[in-house]
Amino acid sequence: MEKIIDESIQGDALSLKKDKKNTRNLYIESFGCAMNFSDSEIVASILANEGFNTTQELELADLVLVNTCSIREKAEATVRKRLEKFNAIKKDRPHLKVGVLGCMAERLKSKLLEEEKIVDMVVGPDAYKDLPNLIQEIDEGRDAVNVVLSKDETYGDISPVRLNSNGVSAFVSITRGCDNMCTFCVVPFTRGRERSRDPQSIIDEVNDLWDKGYKEITLLGQNVDSYLWYGGGLKKDFAKASEMQIATAVDFSNLLDMVALTQPGMRIRFSTSNPQDMNLDVIKTMAKHRNICNHIHLPVQSGSNRILKEMNRLHTIEEYFALIDDIKKIIPDMALSHDMISGFPTETEEDHQATLAVLDYVKYDYGYMFSYSERPGTMAARKMKDDVPNEVKQRRLSEIIALQREHCMLRTKRHVGKIQEILIEGTSKKDDTMWRGRNSQNVVAVFPKENYKLGDFVNVKINDCTSATLIGEAVGLSEN
Repeated sequence: MEKIIDESIQGDALSLKKDKKNTRNLYIESFGCAMNFSDSEIVASILANEGFNTTQELELADLVLVNTCSIREKAEATVRKRLEKFNAIKKDRPHLKVGVLGCMAERLKSKLLEEEKIVDMVVGPDAYKDLPNLIQEIDEGRDAVNVVLSKDETYGDISPVRLNSNGVSAFVSITRGCDNMCTFCVVPFTRGRERSRDPQSIIDEVNDLWDKGYKEITLLGQNVDSYLWYGGGLKKDFAKASEMQIATAVDFSNLLDMVALTQPGMRIRFSTSNPQDMNLDVIKTMAKHRNICNHIHLPVQSGSNRILKEMNRLHTIEEYFALIDDIKKIIPDMALSHDMISGFPTETEEDHQATLAVLDYVKYDYGYMFSYSERPGTMAARKMKDDVPNEVKQRRLSEIIALQREHCMLRTKRHVGKIQEILIEGTSKKDDTMWRGRNSQNVVAVFPKENYKLGDFVNVKINDCTSATLIGEAVGLSEN
């Protein structure tokens, strides 16, 4: 639930430049959060060395992989339908192999492989380096499975290909797994315990992206603020670290500073943060560097302390407000976004009103809002009754969305009349004579193309807006 789900890219089939040496075709679809799409790039890199080109044409595929998500019921239902379709295709193309990757793998391995027999291979998010062996198994007619969760795998030594990339923006994964046992969330069970990637490997990847022409990166993790490198290993084992390891440890504010200094011309974003781990050192680092964008995604989930406790969110709403106040004092122009769940078990009308009060207090720039859906394997599913009627969940969600929509318009309007630096990411979806990009606060802007090109940093005078989009005209290239 904490991961940002971009509905517009769900199920995209990924593709990159063909290698003439490769003789087999991989068709790979991704569902879920940015971490899953980043993982698909790692998988494609590994399989490119095993003789596979990626294709967006299913009829050309020798291997179909679906990178799955267990965070939302909708995503899981969609994945199941796709697998049924691929399984039907196998009747006419018996050589075709189908595999499931990622978050659904561990939980549904027996059901998908043995009971329903709709896949040949099941691979968990820490087992992608084992893909060459697993593919050999299925080539020889055997089912293959590896869902073992690792204590140290970060894929820091894999240089991901960039699939369906605009050549401007890229994800850089910095952590894997999560130690925050939120009762509604399945991530700790599907992605394992938290561990961080060697900072030098992150810097190397950022430098490589810059050399390839990329202008913006997003540092990615289940909880980026919890990043902690002390030579490798699980974060929970840092308590046993030596004096030297403690003295040389790198936390997220240190990493952010290193990345910003390494490529001062590159924009830096990060996602996702957790209020209990976010500290003001990160905000002060952001304030130091012009190239770190002024936007934080800071999920709150509920405005009720009682519900937060039921969710095992390790902060109170008062602590959350104090953090928001401090952030705004250090960077007044900060944009804030959120995740919110309506209808969590035992939620009362009073709890719901407390959530609406959070929206009124913070006035977020935008948010990701969901009604609660029970996810098998989570503590909430095991210990709590899903007792809020669906119609009540939906009514409360509608009220949250309506209030957030008001705040979206309010927050977007503040940019009108100003000159904003916009990084051109592509052509406007509605008008091919207009460029589309985002400002530092992550708001989309459109403006006439003129003589500007993809990847340019352009100063744009904002003349008008909708609740989600700035409309303006270019006044020249920015300092970048």
